[in-house]
Amino acid sequence: MTRGSPTAIVIGAGIVGAACAAALAEKGVRVTVIEKNFAGSGTTAAGMGHLVAMDDSPAQLALTARSLELWRELAPVLGRDAELETTGTLWIAEDELQLAALREKRETYAQAGVAAEVLDARQLREAEPNLRDGLPGALWVAGDAVLYPPLAAVALLDNARRLRARMIHGEVTAIEAHTVWCGRERFTADFVVRATGADAGQLAPLLPLVPRKGHLAITDRHPGFCRHQIVETGYLTSAHVMTSESVAFNVQPRRTGQVLIGSSRELVGHDARINREILSRMLARAVEFMPPLASLSVIRTWTGFRPATADKLPLIGWWPEIPGLLIAAGHEGLGITTSTATAEIIAALVTGDSPRIDPAPFAPSRRMAA
Repeated sequence: MTRGSPTAIVIGAGIVGAACAAALAEKGVRVTVIEKNFAGSGTTAAGMGHLVAMDDSPAQLALTARSLELWRELAPVLGRDAELETTGTLWIAEDELQLAALREKRETYAQAGVAAEVLDARQLREAEPNLRDGLPGALWVAGDAVLYPPLAAVALLDNARRLRARMIHGEVTAIEAHTVWCGRERFTADFVVRATGADAGQLAPLLPLVPRKGHLAITDRHPGFCRHQIVETGYLTSAHVMTSESVAFNVQPRRTGQVLIGSSRELVGHDARINREILSRMLARAVEFMPPLASLSVIRTWTGFRPATADKLPLIGWWPEIPGLLIAAGHEGLGITTSTATAEIIAALVTGDSPRIDPAPFAPSRRMAA
């Protein structure tokens, strides 16, 4: 350990790495960030940008709910370019059975302190007139939000720099005890935080991560076309069960007036090519829920990779086989949301503070079902 303030190297300047750098710098840690491309690139640049409470498990709900609290605290310092908008989320039911499930979801949220309200068919129609007729209702989670992930990451990194963090451009080739190698250049610190997103499984130590490819599409400008993030209840199955491929209805309004359309999941390794069949299915699913979407022009489509774990929880904490190494990876589609609470846990572990939420469910060395 160094004398005085501890030192840390954060590998990766995506939104998780940038959040970790900012949280560590806030605690007085002297931070160096190493990024092979640029801040907010990689997985972050390809993300949808939702800030959403999710309840696949108690641990996931604790992490997402705390993250939302932290994002609200950060809002005044993010700047306009981050495009943080508290749109809320509408979880759409297609039938009475799904609506009953959403009522149970509301109770689960209430126990975690997350405000939510069940809307009937009339209230849903008033909230989002472009949805199709015949939908029985929805769950409205008013505190959810959307933002523009690349520039949110830049804002977090700028916060870290204001606290004397430094950024180095380079590709990490090896990690050893308290040591990071970029080719022949060696960097040392008391702590190393590996926050390399979908690339986290490609650098020793090997981590239990699988890249899941997703497609997104964005339209031209139609201000007011939708007002909330809108997600079908079936998304909870399609996106959060490790199937080979799936699509689900998910749209967001952007500050630009555009509509961002998702989502899909594929297990195809690191093949980044557009899958026209999956993309067509995804867009057709969106039009099924919002028929007027068919009249909008899609101006761009792209893919990205989300690092997934078998138990759907990220890897946050110490890697016991390498002294001084912490992992912050494997967030899949919730990395934008959970970057802030992830960073809070990492900073607490480095400084010896008590984390606000239990880090044990996220331990990188935990056992996971195959």
